[in-house]
Amino acid sequence: MTTALLRTAGELHARVRGGRRAVVMTMGALHEGHATLIRSAREIAGEEGEVVVTVFVNPLQFGKGEDLDRYPRTLDADLKVAEEAGADAVFAPSVDEVYPGGEPQVRVSAGPMGELLEGATRPGHFDGVLTVVAKLLHLTRPDVALFGQKDAQQLALIRRMARDLNFGVEIVGVPTVREEDGLALSSRNRYLSPQERRTALALSGALFAGRDRHAAQEALRARAREVPATRARAEALSAIGESRAAADAHAVAKAAPGVPSGVRGAARLVLDDAARLQPPLVLDYLALVDPADFTEIGEDFTGEAVLAVAARVGTTRLIDNIPLTFGAAS
Repeated sequence: MTTALLRTAGELHARVRGGRRAVVMTMGALHEGHATLIRSAREIAGEEGEVVVTVFVNPLQFGKGEDLDRYPRTLDADLKVAEEAGADAVFAPSVDEVYPGGEPQVRVSAGPMGELLEGATRPGHFDGVLTVVAKLLHLTRPDVALFGQKDAQQLALIRRMARDLNFGVEIVGVPTVREEDGLALSSRNRYLSPQERRTALALSGALFAGRDRHAAQEALRARAREVPATRARAEALSAIGESRAAADAHAVAKAAPGVPSGVRGAARLVLDDAARLQPPLVLDYLALVDPADFTEIGEDFTGEAVLAVAARVGTTRLIDNIPLTFGAAS
């Protein structure tokens, strides 16, 4: 397969379409995480369909003092990654092609969800993201668009925009791809020195610690439900040498489902340790949120949640998250 390089929407629209068109939107500097998205798009589109990868560094989503100028631009390498992953075309428009006449006066507002977490740290960021996603959806005219779950808040907002504004496109989230040491793949990882990378591992380490605490709490709750809520619980477990487990299970059975504070606390310990490293990790936020609106969940929460973290190591800002399920739904 030879992947076509297209520079204008006219070139893209002139292509003969057979089956479904699946689009993967990127800012370039493609890595294995992007390749996973492209392969997923290939599976969804099928052999008769078409996979289009957009490569566009969007100026609207970079705030003052952020890394727009030094953001890596590696189109030749990106073409090779896209081709090997199964893309039919790479759409790499100029700024003038996407924003004819300069920055748009009319933009998409991310609303209240866009002001939380990433939005609070980077004001206006999600307005820029949603505006360019809306533009690229119009320019590429896909049946389905795929986005990585590593940018969980962005994915939630894109889904909300597509639903609220009746875009008529299916939005698919693809799980985060990690390197062998657990660090989430990101184009910004290349900025990290070896020492900074060791510190940066605390992001995924904190998430895994929270996940492990969550799993242990849910396991205790499951154990507690296996025997009646009477003295028989302690006696049954003590009979097999688990008297401490019986007490823990009894306590957890009476506690709120999943105990989100325990999850937050386990993750925070890892981040606090990383703040004392050299170079230190500088935390922006650690949050355990409802993916419907990205507000913090309470102690009695049940259902799907997202444990998210953002921090700086040196001059590089990184984000990561994992999904969790609390209470009966798990």
